[in-house]
Amino acid sequence: MYYYCSMKITREIKKSVDQLIDKYPIIAITGPRQSGKTTFLKSTFPEYEYINLENPDNREFATEDPNGFLKRFSGKTIIDEVQRVPSLFSYLQSKVDEENIMGHYILSGSQNFHLMQNITQSLAGRVAIFRLFPFDFQELKSENLLNSNYLSSLIKGFYPAIFSREINSTIFYSNYIETYIQRDVTELLEVKNLGLFKKFLSLLATRAGQLLNLNSLANECGISQPTAKSWLTVLESSYVVFTLQPYFENFSKRLVKTPKIYFYDSGLLSHLLGLNDADYLMTNPIKGALFENMIIAEHIKRMYHKNEVVESWFWRDSAGNEIDLLYSKNQELIVHEIKSTETIMTNQMKGLNYFEKTAINKKVSKKLIYTGNENYIRQNCEIIPWFKVGE
Repeated sequence: MYYYCSMKITREIKKSVDQLIDKYPIIAITGPRQSGKTTFLKSTFPEYEYINLENPDNREFATEDPNGFLKRFSGKTIIDEVQRVPSLFSYLQSKVDEENIMGHYILSGSQNFHLMQNITQSLAGRVAIFRLFPFDFQELKSENLLNSNYLSSLIKGFYPAIFSREINSTIFYSNYIETYIQRDVTELLEVKNLGLFKKFLSLLATRAGQLLNLNSLANECGISQPTAKSWLTVLESSYVVFTLQPYFENFSKRLVKTPKIYFYDSGLLSHLLGLNDADYLMTNPIKGALFENMIIAEHIKRMYHKNEVVESWFWRDSAGNEIDLLYSKNQELIVHEIKSTETIMTNQMKGLNYFEKTAINKKVSKKLIYTGNENYIRQNCEIIPWFKVGE
């Protein structure tokens, strides 16, 4: 549980972890820095001993004497920031293979690249992997913490510290960029000019929800295309941004084949764009792109929190027909249109209707997500209020 003043928020991921903790010797939980992993682990598994490898003494112990370290922490143990000691993973493999205790260790880390690399190399088949992101809509709604104004919500963002410590989001995101994002970058890459990297990050924010053109981005930033690609990889592995791939099918030969770029947190995105006023944003055309980013990021968060991960895409053809989000479930294509409006007009469903006619021999379920409050059916399409995404 995550405590907010006198209230507590139960993280959705707990149900998923509970289902598998007695089926795997190791549970691994990764996600962005400051997403609440440590608080979640300590409050949810009080019977586990907790050790953090960010502590230099603990890290030295695990590095210099891994057998002694695991002998000292031989019971059920949470090892936080485990990626800080890569050599420990092989010893963990031997330990759990020998003792065969389910739920023996819970590993946590923020550096997805290093953590997943070590898990793949040493712990494959022995570990269930989960991802914990900042609060999703339903978690906040459970304690009436989700602002009914979608613009205020997307500007504020969803990182737990903003709620638990009542930190102004502008202050939080300024520090987040300086401390966490730059730290991950310098650990994974030798970036000689952090100012240039900040420019790259800001330019990336201006392209949220758009097709990703790395050559254009590199040219505008004044860096090489390979450098832009490596910087983007770091931002993806640090859970700052993600790409949505285009959906391909034989029913159209002229499809866009370039991915789109999104930010995991709309608050960080808004901060990078210098937007912190909901009233100003109401009349700014960019609100559509920000709303789309928030909804698609919410879809991704909810999938991982519920451990019901399905491949998700967007679809666009050369004529400009587009579906913002689609995924396959139970032999059915679930297709979404995302509109930052409170009033639904018939022509706003033309993209959904076009896709349904084009996707021959496919069962299609149409959904339109908007900024209003009512849930209803129109033209065989479910109209869904933004705050009900993922229910």
